[in-house]
Amino acid sequence: MGMLLQVHFTAIIGTIFQCLTYNIEFNIYNQLKFMKKTILQLLILPFLFVACKMQNPKNAENNFSESFLPMQIGNYWKIDAQNYTEIQNTMRIDGKLYYKFYSLIGGDAVSTTYLRIDENNELKESWPEATGKEYTRAKFNSKVGDSFFTLNDQTTNDYKVTVIEKTDKKITFSFDMVYQDNMKGHPHQVTYVKGQGLDDDSKSIKIDGKILK
Repeated sequence: MGMLLQVHFTAIIGTIFQCLTYNIEFNIYNQLKFMKKTILQLLILPFLFVACKMQNPKNAENNFSESFLPMQIGNYWKIDAQNYTEIQNTMRIDGKLYYKFYSLIGGDAVSTTYLRIDENNELKESWPEATGKEYTRAKFNSKVGDSFFTLNDQTTNDYKVTVIEKTDKKITFSFDMVYQDNMKGHPHQVTYVKGQGLDDDSKSIKIDGKILK
């Protein structure tokens, strides 16, 4: 009888031990599985973040509604068939990306300008044959009363530019040829409208594939 009880007791203890061992192994397996899943999620998350950034680029050049001079190939500003400006292409000058602005004036005169907006929200002009030189046309972050020089070299073509008006939607610059005695004190003005570009006599404007007027 004692031997029988001992056998049963041993069997019960063995069964309990097996159950405990199984539960421990099962819990360890689940914990390892959860940790593996968590690690994979943490590894994948940075790639998803990078992918989202690549699909949603934002910068001075492409955020058209916030730019005082939206730049994209196909944008145009037209007064009529004989007078218009359009962005035709891009070109790298000194490693920097410029947009090619082609203008037809009076039906026969042609002008080509290469422009870009830099990381400081400044409108820069350059030329393929004038590497290493830039002409500052506008500083859109400036406040009323701020001034700068287009070339900063004190030559006759070095205009002094002053912001004379600025709102959330519009900014006006006054250009004075301070190093040209005959022209000094007779400034001309240039106005830009946010999301549109130059405020001129254009009858038709196309920005980012949309006809504004």
